[in-house]
Parts: sequence; C-alpha cells; structure tokens
Amino acid sequence: MVRVSVLMDDRIEAMRPRGLQSEHGFSVVVDDVLFDTGQTGVAVENARRLGLPTAYDTVVLSHGHYDHTGGLPSFLPAAERLYAHPEAFAPKFRDGEYIGNPYRRERIAADVEVITHTEPIEVAPDVYALGEVPRSYPDNPTGETVDEAGERVTDRILDDQSLAVETDEGLFLICGCCHAGLRNTIEHAEAALDSPVRAVLGGTHLGAVDAATVQEIADYLEGRLDLLAPSHCTGPAAERILADRLPGPFTQVGVGSEIEW
Repeated sequence: MVRVSVLMDDRIEAMRPRGLQSEHGFSVVVDDVLFDTGQTGVAVENARRLGLPTAYDTVVLSHGHYDHTGGLPSFLPAAERLYAHPEAFAPKFRDGEYIGNPYRRERIAADVEVITHTEPIEVAPDVYALGEVPRSYPDNPTGETVDEAGERVTDRILDDQSLAVETDEGLFLICGCCHAGLRNTIEHAEAALDSPVRAVLGGTHLGAVDAATVQEIADYLEGRLDLLAPSHCTGPAAERILADRLPGPFTQVGVGSEIEW
C-alpha cells in the first residue's frame, strides 16, 4: 500500500483542519518521500496542521519551476538528500519573467546532498524518480531557458520527471506538472519498471490544451486506471472532460487529501 498526502495544490479539498492554505503550486508526501515543495513556505505549515511530519530525509523535485521549488528552504535543513534532473537548476523564463528555481544549486547543496540523474533511480523502497522522459506523444513545454552560448531558447523542460511507486496492484504514478506529457510519462514508467500504471495523481498540464487533445488522452486512459486524481495545472476544463469520460477512477483532490492505494 502507498499513502499520498497533498500538502500543496491550487485548491483546498479537506474541510478540516481549519487554516489550510492553497497557492499555485504542488507538494505531496509519498510514504516518507517529499515530492516538490510548493511556491512558498506554506506547504510546511499545511503539513503541521495536518499532523504530518515537517522533516523528510528524501526530497525529489519534479522540475525546476518556482511553484514546485520555492518552498525548499522550509524543508532543506532536516533533509539528507535531494534528487533532481540536472536541468532543474537551469534558468527558466516565460514572457520575460523568471519562473525557474529561486535557489542556485550551490545554495541548496550547502544544506543537503544534491543527487542529479537522468535515468530512473530508486529513492526509497519501491519508490522511483523516473528521470528524463522519452517523448513520442505530444508534450507540454512552456517558456524559455538559456543555452550554452547564453542565448534564450525554447525550454522543452527535459528536467520534468515523475515518481512511480511499485505496489502489488501495479504502479502508482505521481506527477508534478507532467510537462513531458501524461501518455509519454505513463509509457516511460511502465517500460522502466515493467509493470502497468494503475493510478495517477498530480499535475497533468492540460490547462492550455484543446478539448480534442484532452479527449484523445481520455481515450488512451480508458480502461487503464483504477484511480485518476488530476490536480494543480490540469485546468478545470480538462478536469471536467476527464471526470465525464472516466467517472469510475476519477477522484478530486487538493490540499489535505490523503489517498491510500
């Protein structure tokens, strides 16, 4: 069994305890692993209100955008290791505004061992950070980064990775933003761990995707999943389509949600 607790999301789902806060960002606890940290330090306050630990030995970053990395200082002093793709520390911009990790790798490494990887790696028993995702289906890039010549170029967000947890019922996939594309990420997880993905939770970055593409993704997911819990950057229009097309596995989550599967 795996337990996923949502510390930060764009909405609050739990009515109790009082005082939970949301922001544009994402952070979850997957068993004893912290996956992303939200935009500010609010995630750690939500953990405290939910009666969850505020210190985690292992932290994994889904990618290097501010809404997933901004809360790092609240968690780093107690952490022992942080896993991320090397490009999670690269500068990132959108419409001229900086949207990357607010903290340089050197600043983070002063508090915690930084482990960069592009291949799947086991970060805790049965919990894998999937590394760089091959992309045969359309992906969801956004913004710009800086190349070796110092020029701004389109950011494909190759640092995007997800977590996959091995269970007796198949893989539980937890996505931060899924810039690599949900179909690509599912197939990468299944190939890497030789097991079917049966549950998905987290951001799917479908907020700016046209309805026809969301319908194609619903076609792909139909019959595959026992649980589908999209959040964060999925977007309300895409969520409505997925809820209508996949009413059995669809579950709404937000800050305070706890899924055991």
